[in-house]
Amino acid sequence: MAHSLNLPQGMAITADMQPGFDAILTREALELVAQLHRQFEPRRQQLLAARVERTKRLDAGERPDFLADTKSIREGDWTIAPLPRALECRRVEITGPVERKMIINALNSGADAYMTDFEDSNAPNWHNQITGQINLKEAVRGTISLEQNGKSYRLNDKVATLIVRPRGWHLDEKHVTVDGQRVSGGIFDFALFLFHNAREQLARGAGPFFYLPKLESHLEARLWNEIFVAAQEAVGVPRGSIRATVLVETILAAFEMEEILYELREHSAGLNAGRWDYIFSAIKKFKSDPDFCLADRAKITMTVPFMRAYALELLKTCHKRNAPAIGGMSALIPIKNDPAANEKAMGGVRSDKARDAGDGYDGGWVAHPGLVPIAMEEFVKVLGDQPNQIGKQRTDVQVTAKDLLDFRPEAPITEAGVRNNVNVGIHYLGSWLAGNGCVPIHNLMEDAATAEISRSQVWQWIRSPKGKLDDGRQVTAAMVREITIDELEKVKLAVGGDTKPYERAAKIFEQMSTSENFTEFLTLPLYEEI
Repeated sequence: MAHSLNLPQGMAITADMQPGFDAILTREALELVAQLHRQFEPRRQQLLAARVERTKRLDAGERPDFLADTKSIREGDWTIAPLPRALECRRVEITGPVERKMIINALNSGADAYMTDFEDSNAPNWHNQITGQINLKEAVRGTISLEQNGKSYRLNDKVATLIVRPRGWHLDEKHVTVDGQRVSGGIFDFALFLFHNAREQLARGAGPFFYLPKLESHLEARLWNEIFVAAQEAVGVPRGSIRATVLVETILAAFEMEEILYELREHSAGLNAGRWDYIFSAIKKFKSDPDFCLADRAKITMTVPFMRAYALELLKTCHKRNAPAIGGMSALIPIKNDPAANEKAMGGVRSDKARDAGDGYDGGWVAHPGLVPIAMEEFVKVLGDQPNQIGKQRTDVQVTAKDLLDFRPEAPITEAGVRNNVNVGIHYLGSWLAGNGCVPIHNLMEDAATAEISRSQVWQWIRSPKGKLDDGRQVTAAMVREITIDELEKVKLAVGGDTKPYERAAKIFEQMSTSENFTEFLTLPLYEEI
């Protein structure tokens, strides 16, 4: 039990201890968690409160724009600090949860980098969070291994560069309190990884690298930067050892990309176009706008107006500041039993990466080891033997606030689209409750971001005067309830086994999509159930 640990004064852990957990939850590591909590938690709470106030203004009709008081930063002559060698070449990055087999396969995949995830592709139950830290500690030292189903898994001599994504600012670690207050999930994940691995990584030639999710402003980036400064001093590594790539996955952050790079400039490793959460953010932030209504999720591609503007502005911004621009995730995955469908899916991945590389991006994401060769081929076609194309300046790109807010297409909205959203929502939420945060559904790799799109679209369609199907019917709560009954049965047939988590998931999805109030993140109420 947790009470057997030697905890810092004022800290409590209300979770079971399993073999090996004490090697991560050491007194010294937890003291770093406590120090960062006491120093920075008040600011985190202030920034979360600022999000709430901003949402109220958006609900009242305010439209975001580039900030007047940071114009000097956007017009200034500055760059981020020179990149460490380990982050110069990031043509293909693979992502996935902190599960042992996934870590080994991803590091061995041939990708340049591996973003291992404590956030959207990971269900953050206590077991997953701490075993994930154990797995990463072994991975950093090259000792991670697995014997499973008669197979042995070990790391190759050459592996991808490791990048860790801690949880976003909105998520707590409910099992750990300091002075009676829950600690930030992001600080918890970050501090434990940094304490145990920073010195080891630096000795091996690659520093502690991170991805930062869900930022909504440059002030939130400033908070991370101050945490980096304090943490590096606490663990005794040089200032600037930490490098962080920010996922631009909120519509508000798109208006502050230069400012975000500026705040993190001594610790920056560029920006990433986190497309799925970005779509969710647009729906969430303009959910009450009667003029806002997006078509079926499948129609919102990277080539529609607001997504194209966002992708090009991110690229231009990064290269202007000597920072890498990393493209987002193509959710397509290999389809084993249908050659024709697999060929179409692989063509979709190839097209996505060819567009990013042609635009000037330095790399892009894939969700499956089988996609690494295809993505790599498309980037190598453009980059050749160059590690990146930061020198490709996109001065031709002139994106305005109007371009970033050009939310099209609005049609079609179809019954099939509604059904797909409900089906994906139930299937994903059920898997999440069962402890799996990264799920292949209908030949796509779904995580919390795509589930968020599904439930937020349904919620908004019900309330929007534009939320009409292509046959003229208005999307209603009653319609969604009927569809939920049908789709639950389909999901239960598809998954088999214990279907209780999916029955609970159907109730949660229905409640979230039909209730009067909009839940900010579906993972917040879900987390209280695990």
